[in-house]
Amino acid sequence: MRSKVSIVGAGNVGATTAQRVYELGYADVVLVDVVDDLPQGKSLDMLESGPVLGIDSSITGSNGYEETANSDLVIITAGIARRPGMSRDDLLLTNMKITGDVTRQVVEQSPNCIIMAVTNPLDAMCQNIYESSGFPRNRVFGMAGVLDTSRFRTFIAQELDVSVEDVQAYVLGGHGDDMVPLVRYTTVAGIPISDLLSQEDIDRLVLRTRQGGGEIVALLKQGSAFYAPAASVTQMVEAVLLDKKRILPCCVYLEGEYGINGLCVGVPVKLGANGVEDIIEIKLTEDERASLGKSAAAVQELMDVMRGSGG
Repeated sequence: MRSKVSIVGAGNVGATTAQRVYELGYADVVLVDVVDDLPQGKSLDMLESGPVLGIDSSITGSNGYEETANSDLVIITAGIARRPGMSRDDLLLTNMKITGDVTRQVVEQSPNCIIMAVTNPLDAMCQNIYESSGFPRNRVFGMAGVLDTSRFRTFIAQELDVSVEDVQAYVLGGHGDDMVPLVRYTTVAGIPISDLLSQEDIDRLVLRTRQGGGEIVALLKQGSAFYAPAASVTQMVEAVLLDKKRILPCCVYLEGEYGINGLCVGVPVKLGANGVEDIIEIKLTEDERASLGKSAAAVQELMDVMRGSGG
C-alpha cells in the first residue's frame, strides 16, 4: 500500500515538490490550492507523465481538504513568496495567518499525520504550525537546513572543482542571514575544508550561503527559489516514508537542546518514520554556540512580532 502525501500550495515550490514526490513512485499525492482549477490542472499534467516515466502512483488536485484525509505526511508550502527588496521578515504576518488556517484544516482531516513546514519565514512558520497543530514536536518540523547545506556544498564543490557527493557540511540555526554554516564540521572526502581553502575563501562562501536565497530572488526578479527547495523537501520525504533514519539539519522545536528552549531552530536530527526521532547534540565551540544563539535570537524576534499581533 502506497503512502499518502498531501502538499498544500500549488505554486512553484509546492508544484515542483509534488512532481518530485509523485515521480518517486511509492506515494499517492494530493496537491491543494485555493486558486480554482490550478492544482487540478497541474496534477493532471503530472499524472499524464506517468506512462512515460512508468509511474502507477496517483496525483490529484483539490481546492479543499477533504481529499487530504488520512495523509501520512503533509507538506505546507502555502503563502506569499518573497519578492525583490522584501526580507523574509516582511512575509511574517501574512504567512502566519495562512499557515495557521491551513494547519487547522490539515489536522481536522489527518489527525495522525506528520507535518513538514516549508513556508517562509521558515522558523517562525514552523513554530506557528507546531503550536496551531497541537501535535507532539516529533511530528512537526521544517525544511531549511537541507537547502542551506546544499547551497553551501554547491559553492564549495564549485570552488574546488570536485564532486558535490564528496562535500559534507551542516548549516544550522534559522533560515536567514544569521544561519550558521559549521565550517569546523565541513569536509571534502573527509579532508577538513580548512586544509583546502584559505580563511578568506571560506568566509566568502559562508557569506554567499547566508545570502543564497536573496541571490536567486535578485536574479529571478519575480518569485524565489523552488527547484533546490523542492529537491530538499523530497530528500526529507524519503527519509520519513522509507524510515531511512537520515541525519539531516531540520527546523524543530527545542526544549533545552543547545541551550535553546521553546523555539523552533535548525539543528541536526534523525529523521525517520516517526518524524524527528532524535535531536543530535554536537559539540560546539564558544563562537559556534554564540552564533547559534544569535540566530535563535533573530527567530525569537519574529515570534515576538507574531505574538504581539495576536497570532
